[in-house]
Amino acid sequence: MALPAPAARPDVILERLAALHPKRIDLSLDRIHRLLAALGNPERRLPPVVHVAGTNGKGSTIAFMRAALEAEGRRVHVYTSPHLVRFNERIRLAGRLVDDDALSDALDRVEAANDGAPITLFEITTVTAFLLFAETPADVLLLEVGLGGRLDATNVVDAPLVSVITPVSIDHVEFLGPTVAQIAGEKAGIIKRRVPVVVGEQPPEALDVIERTAARNLAPLFARGQQWTVHEEAGRLVYSDEDGLLDLPRPRLMGAHQIDNAGLAVAALRAVPQLRLRAAAFEAGIRAAEWPARMQRLTPGPLVGRAPEGVEVWLDGGHNAAGGVAVASALVELEERYARPLVLIVGMLGTKDVTGFLSHFAGLAREVIAVPVPGDHVALPPAEVASAAAALGMSASTARDVGAALDGLSAFPLVPPPRVLICGSLYLAGTVLEANGTLPG
Repeated sequence: MALPAPAARPDVILERLAALHPKRIDLSLDRIHRLLAALGNPERRLPPVVHVAGTNGKGSTIAFMRAALEAEGRRVHVYTSPHLVRFNERIRLAGRLVDDDALSDALDRVEAANDGAPITLFEITTVTAFLLFAETPADVLLLEVGLGGRLDATNVVDAPLVSVITPVSIDHVEFLGPTVAQIAGEKAGIIKRRVPVVVGEQPPEALDVIERTAARNLAPLFARGQQWTVHEEAGRLVYSDEDGLLDLPRPRLMGAHQIDNAGLAVAALRAVPQLRLRAAAFEAGIRAAEWPARMQRLTPGPLVGRAPEGVEVWLDGGHNAAGGVAVASALVELEERYARPLVLIVGMLGTKDVTGFLSHFAGLAREVIAVPVPGDHVALPPAEVASAAAALGMSASTARDVGAALDGLSAFPLVPPPRVLICGSLYLAGTVLEANGTLPG
């Protein structure tokens, strides 16, 4: 008797699905509504949803929420993007990354239902995630917006438990608009009628748009600085809202911005009765939360081993001006603990504001080494990145890749051995983690 043909690997299926639509990003809800209907509308059978939009801090905020919920014993689904090394990182089912067999099976079913119709890869994979989430029991789904909010594929959920908007800043202007107010309008598109909306610290023009959208939708608003506050005091995280004060540990994730992200996570989980947690769960969650490629100290591996002895190697996927502020602040914090010369290894996409990102490191970085971003991305040539760094008064050079940049550190007579930060792109961060054997789990 003939054996059944083995299932195709997820990466093979994903490569095939990528050819269904000529545009990688094409914001619309029409195609995803069609496909969801063909599958019996799994988006209507999801566990209670926490929907998260914003420019920076979405992933870290979700990481804090997941850790706190799991500390309380809740089963948590998570949907995030992009992935760093393997697509499976985007879909966490009741606490575990989706395995290849389950992912391949769901992709096959979604591909059959789509029947060759035009659809973007993000849309078809979001439908795949919804199918898996609907079929696997859980208590909560933490759902991250892919791009924008109003027309994002995740915005087919009609009644989340709570909508969360992290800080809004300039990014993806070609899709969301050139001003903070316009971008905030797209992010605020996730606000639903009478559904609470919890808001991180915002520029005034962004908060104004969010407040008006919430008012139109009769959505109770919980904004930082108004209904809740968070700050660091004596090495602790102090959170306060109308229900009282929480004295919590400082996050293990580096940087003052992680105080903000942790506070937003606490506010979101306290905004609706269904998600209320004990103080002990918040304490355990904030201590435990991890998020790869966000001020991550790289452990020894094949790539890190190419750096001269004594060199610290860090990794961050920050890639816009606001991300540059956060990362530079974290580096200042490290410098205050233990001073070392700073070297940046930077690769950026062509759609990013390289000067806006690098300007926050002027006077902080001793050297900038520009590298390409591997893969089929439209990346900035290293020479252009180096030129932008030089125009900001920084010493700059180029290397053919991150490994070569680490090899070349011996040419810089820096004492003590430098602190190296690899940054500028999540895609670059993914290749670094893979090359070093440091796989997200």
